[in-house]
Amino acid sequence: MANSDMTTSRKVYMETLGCQMNFNDSEVMLGLLKKEGFEPVEDRKLADLLIVNTCQIRGSAEDKAFSYLGTWGKLKAKNPHIKIAMAGCVSQQNKDTIFKRAPYVDIVFGTQNIHELPELVRKAFDGERHVLAVDRQKPRSTYDYLTDVTPVRDSDISAWVTIIEGCDYFCTYCVVPYTRGRQISREPESIIREVLQLASYGFKEITLLGQTVDSYGKDFTDNQYGLAELLYELSEISGIERIRFMTSHPLDLTDRIIEAVAELPKVMEYIHIPMQAGDDEILERMKRGYTSQQYYDLVRKIYDKVPNAAVTGDYIVGFPGETDEQFRNTVESVALSDIHAANTAAYSPRKQTPAAIWEERGQEIPETVKEERLRILNEAIHQQSFKKNLEYANRTVEVLVEGKSKRNAERLTGRTRTNKVVNFDTPFSEDELVGKLVQVEITEPLPFSLTGKMVVNDPVPVACP
Repeated sequence: MANSDMTTSRKVYMETLGCQMNFNDSEVMLGLLKKEGFEPVEDRKLADLLIVNTCQIRGSAEDKAFSYLGTWGKLKAKNPHIKIAMAGCVSQQNKDTIFKRAPYVDIVFGTQNIHELPELVRKAFDGERHVLAVDRQKPRSTYDYLTDVTPVRDSDISAWVTIIEGCDYFCTYCVVPYTRGRQISREPESIIREVLQLASYGFKEITLLGQTVDSYGKDFTDNQYGLAELLYELSEISGIERIRFMTSHPLDLTDRIIEAVAELPKVMEYIHIPMQAGDDEILERMKRGYTSQQYYDLVRKIYDKVPNAAVTGDYIVGFPGETDEQFRNTVESVALSDIHAANTAAYSPRKQTPAAIWEERGQEIPETVKEERLRILNEAIHQQSFKKNLEYANRTVEVLVEGKSKRNAERLTGRTRTNKVVNFDTPFSEDELVGKLVQVEITEPLPFSLTGKMVVNDPVPVACP
């Protein structure tokens, strides 16, 4: 930044809420700011710039964001030089009201203005009060504007790579099309360039991100290039050993994508496909575009073509008007779908969505009922996850080592090809194994993780090929 006030090193603190795409966005923001002389810090009290990257998928996440801002406002009252920025989906949706609700905030910008962050920060530190990013119609993905930025990543082993932004589905409960915008696929050349850079830095695993990642390429003029074609190209990049993608939409998971998972050794046998509800009437009201049976058939097709695959999903309980019988259908769908695990949430009304209007018109499910239904559903998923993990008992699996186990500091941890967490015993140190592929024999399957011991065939661990 040209201003003399910006020549000395400043510190930035980042708080990120929500999905993996938000975490990737935060890493990119830190990369942009690093080029401008900002150093990330873990103690907010040391920061000159505080940023909260917000999520609006549920009301609790939005409330949490404003709670952070309230705390930071008190810090600013003691240190007026501090600048506070609000980013992400809440900012994109409510940008015109944030300064009224939190007047101590200096910068507001949404998901579609990330590339403008240096300019916005410059204005704030030059003394401009209440800097607001202006929405612009973007002909390209945000990430196509950021080809010369190196994100400040949380891991040296695994990296997020956003390949598509926004969503065209407009499910009746979802705010994403309003906060992230309509679907825009990133140019393949831009993605490949980033992954080549990641390989040169020593990253072993990438996860391709998108709200509907399997819709990638549908907005291209040449609609012959999609996620499958991208997977084949990325698999040719030397140094990258593992490729994942999430989140998929059931309507866009084509046979071609499933075949790519089956055929490409570097593409992991793990697919995340939200079901959201196991009742057909609820699915129709959600505007999901498929029936429960069609979802079951899709999962079965994946298992038939990729026998060692793990499929996971998402569920919402307490959707407006959901009856006891409809909820029971959702609980039963956990076993019927044969998935390995699922994320769950109680329905939270989001403004602009049809479901929020239905709730206002008397179809609201009481919070106590939502909580009880969520408890019952989570128990069903707990049992299903344990059942699927029992299949790993006494099996030897490939694990990419990430570091020390959070449960037991004497063990190391990593993930299988099917994205299951494995905590394992080994005679080798963390420094010797982090970032390497090792074989682990599973000795104890648990409901949400696996325990094992490393299979040692050589006196020293072997690096990734």
